[in-house]
Amino acid sequence: MKPLMLNWRRLCAAVLLLACACAQAAPGRERLSLDRGWLFHLGDIVEPPIKGHGESYGNAKAGNAGGAAGNEFDDSDWRHLDLPHDWAVEGPFDPNANVSQGYRPRGIGWYRRYLQVDPKDRGRHFELQFDAIATHATVWVNGNVVNRNWSGYNASYIDITPYLRYGGETNTIAIRADAEAMEGWWYEGAGMYRHAWLVKRNPVHVVTDGVHATPRAGKNGQWTIPVEVTLDNSGKQAAAVTVEVTVFDPAGKQVARRSVAARLGVLASSTVQVPLSIANPALWSLEKTNLYRIATRVLQDGEALDEVSLHTGFRTIRFDAAQGFFLNGVHMKLQGVCIHQDHAGVGVAVPDSVWEYRLRRLKELGVNAIRFSHNAPAPEVLDLIDRMGFLVMDENRNFNPSPDYMKQLEWMVKRDRHHPGVILWSVFNEEPVQATEVGYEMVRRMSAAVKALDDTRPVTAAMNGGFLTELNVSHAVDVVGANYQVPDYDRYHKAHPDKPFTSSEDTSAFMTRGEFKTVREKNLIASYDDDAAEWGNTHRDAWEAIATRPYVAGGFVWTGFDYRGEPTPNEWPSVSSVFGIMDLNGFPKNAYYIHQVQWIKDRPLIHIAPHWNWSGSEGKDIRVMVMANVERVELLLNGRSLGEQKVDPYRMNFFNVAYAPGKLEAIGYRGGKEVARTSVETTGAAVALELVPDRAQLAGDGRDAMPITVRALDAQGRAVPLADAQVTFAVKGGGRSIGHGNGDPNSHEDEKGATRRLFNGLAQLIVQTDYAGKDAIDVVATAPGLAPAHISIPVKAVPEQPYVAAAEAPLTFVRSWRIAPDGDQRPDPNQQLAGFDMNTWGWGSPPMIAGAEKPGRYHLYRASFTARKNLADGSGQIHFAGIRGKAEVWLNGKLLGQKDSYALAALDLPLPAGPGKRDINVIVEAEPGQASGIEGAVSITPRLLAK
Repeated sequence: MKPLMLNWRRLCAAVLLLACACAQAAPGRERLSLDRGWLFHLGDIVEPPIKGHGESYGNAKAGNAGGAAGNEFDDSDWRHLDLPHDWAVEGPFDPNANVSQGYRPRGIGWYRRYLQVDPKDRGRHFELQFDAIATHATVWVNGNVVNRNWSGYNASYIDITPYLRYGGETNTIAIRADAEAMEGWWYEGAGMYRHAWLVKRNPVHVVTDGVHATPRAGKNGQWTIPVEVTLDNSGKQAAAVTVEVTVFDPAGKQVARRSVAARLGVLASSTVQVPLSIANPALWSLEKTNLYRIATRVLQDGEALDEVSLHTGFRTIRFDAAQGFFLNGVHMKLQGVCIHQDHAGVGVAVPDSVWEYRLRRLKELGVNAIRFSHNAPAPEVLDLIDRMGFLVMDENRNFNPSPDYMKQLEWMVKRDRHHPGVILWSVFNEEPVQATEVGYEMVRRMSAAVKALDDTRPVTAAMNGGFLTELNVSHAVDVVGANYQVPDYDRYHKAHPDKPFTSSEDTSAFMTRGEFKTVREKNLIASYDDDAAEWGNTHRDAWEAIATRPYVAGGFVWTGFDYRGEPTPNEWPSVSSVFGIMDLNGFPKNAYYIHQVQWIKDRPLIHIAPHWNWSGSEGKDIRVMVMANVERVELLLNGRSLGEQKVDPYRMNFFNVAYAPGKLEAIGYRGGKEVARTSVETTGAAVALELVPDRAQLAGDGRDAMPITVRALDAQGRAVPLADAQVTFAVKGGGRSIGHGNGDPNSHEDEKGATRRLFNGLAQLIVQTDYAGKDAIDVVATAPGLAPAHISIPVKAVPEQPYVAAAEAPLTFVRSWRIAPDGDQRPDPNQQLAGFDMNTWGWGSPPMIAGAEKPGRYHLYRASFTARKNLADGSGQIHFAGIRGKAEVWLNGKLLGQKDSYALAALDLPLPAGPGKRDINVIVEAEPGQASGIEGAVSITPRLLAK
């Protein structure tokens, strides 16, 4: 299996690099990572009530957001971090916190970031893209509210072009993430847990998710791609352009091209139709994931203004009411799992490469379908899905056809409709109104919205009952999805024989990895597949109910992996679920082997449980479970046959074996010949640790991450299944630890700390490379009484992903000035202006220059500022980039300094130490007949910076 695993890894790395290359190679378009250089504060920052005339007036004006949302907020003591980031997983467990959220306090957090924009980019279109922020987010740019998002699972695409400042001035991005808001009943994490991007495009460009390229099958091998391209023009002139769409086959050969003329008005959008035909394309399937690249270019006078590429696949899907599901006309059963998006050590901030690891584990299990429950996954995950070969139920989070929530559903469909792996749109999960006319009407509207964007896939809804009433949600969907409801499978099919039907969620069985005795007082559940939720079934019962009914398209086991939160049937001290086929690390439970032998038919498989370390139970019967996909199995203990059994493909095989130390073997036979063999052995005491990396090397891009299995070995090099040593990690070189776990649902250990206890013999450490990394990552694991383990993981230098550098040492800029009427008499610098007077004095920001023809020799400017703490201690200065004319600078009513020449020049004045807001007044005396005023930016800087 190892060569296949490495091939998958290369394949998935290639698709990620290809996606990046496509984005960067496009003329006129840059997609730049915005993951680096964020500042973070945990907790809300509440500003004092606004009471005064001036404060109230200013608060209502564009760009005048206060507090942590504002431009000049002092964040000098905030934490520096890179994205993705989940702050909930960093915190302690709290027995008083929400059980469904895994007893992790969430709360509110703030993020800020600074960037500078090259003046050469003036006129381009700038878009912020946040792939997801948990949970409700408000985004400000330069003090302006630019976006409010009401879901922690959908992306935000934000046009920030109107708000930008160019050149030396710094732009401020501020985000308030409210994770007190809940959308689910599972661990949802907190913060900016997916990637962030800055996309720069020419004024005439293709909008984000603006290419609809879903193939349609015709007759006699003829296919069409009715491409739709949505364009936008943020420029100042109307534009006549040509939209060119080119299709490349999996080998990179051009197979189709077409161009269509279009015209866009100023600040207008337009959708262009570019239909294409393809004859006899290579089909996408689970075994051969043939992907075609659709390249869309926008041309003007032969010059490419914009280009965007996406991948799609040619395949047919059909849900049949009598026979289930067909892919490319071939019948198959959906062997699916439901999964949430958290992983050991990292919460929901899962690196792309760890997602690849998770999907690879599912592929090895025999999974061919995934339901991302109950929300749209990260876009990189769907790219991997298409490359690795999975079918997907793409599920909407919020069941609500009102405008705000309909936008979330429409976003998901627009983003994901080009993926061949997506075969179902699910509009909800288990809604109380599902059996009513209200539910029917809501789904009818949501289904119509989906089909307006993509009518090539059926719509479903995951119903946990109610589909037998006179009018219900099942009447408004194309495929009925049933969560559990096994007793009603046949009843529904008999009542509605023409309605396609699938299990959208099943099983809900309990297992604690590595445990084979249920100990209720310790919240431990044995792994023999005997325990299930009262609404669910064991793994064996659930699959038998699906596999023996041809009309059931397939099933989605709850769940593929354990997940934080929703601990069931136990609560505290349990903090995660035990539903998973695998634990939080991706380590297999017995359910893994049950399903593997049921789902994989192309090679003989045999597994045996439990382990064979039962000291103190000599002579007592141990229940032995054998899982196999062969015809017969034989069990041997220390070479002595204990008998044969015919394999039961649904129930598995069981033996009662009087325990004796040694070697327990299981042999599988087909046609009377041995085709598979496995064994478990009694081990000695643990004497040494071992570190087993998932891959041979890492890419030094700052994003690549790798799970490392940690285990203990006996003197003969055998893994000890009951080892529970406390392991300390040291990670040095070109990377770092980003978290660890052990699969114990009752563990309250710090997932970001230096230590982790082995649980039933295993733990997992995740390491990630540094940006521009090239040095190997050295990992040392130590534990009392055990020989340490050390590995050195090579790091390959790779081209750095294009990114936006964070502006260094953010400065305080004094921007919002009041400007007194000009006069020939020197004004009183400390004269008072009534708080309600918004009109006697003008308003402005540098440059503030009075022309030579303007009467009045003197100009008076007034502003307020609060210096950052690190500059308010006497080490800062007020830096005027340029003043034209003589000048006096007054601070809090005292003369701070002056400029004695009329010529344009910079001015630096030391800022006295002191906290709080300062008032600054500047008198400028004009040279007769010459322009004068504050010509450049005014900022508070370190004293050496301006020099």
